[in-house]
Amino acid sequence: MRTTLTLDDDVAAKLKEEMRRSGRSFKETVNTVLRNGLNVTKKNKIEPFNVNPKKLKPRIRVDYDNIGELLEQIEGSLHK
Repeated sequence: MRTTLTLDDDVAAKLKEEMRRSGRSFKETVNTVLRNGLNVTKKNKIEPFNVNPKKLKPRIRVDYDNIGELLEQIEGSLHK
């Protein structure tokens, strides 16, 4: 198939860079890049990221009414 494409400047520059790097013709480079781009969505379908939340439970019961007991829980029996 023969067609005419109008390329943006940045796309044309990247194609020329790829042509120099690979040593391929413009036609080969365009076809390769298009094939790669078109195959990405078929092969590399991105799965959504799921978060599995867990309920957190406090490790110790904290009673703020009894400061002495709270200090003992935090610092041990030698807090005094």
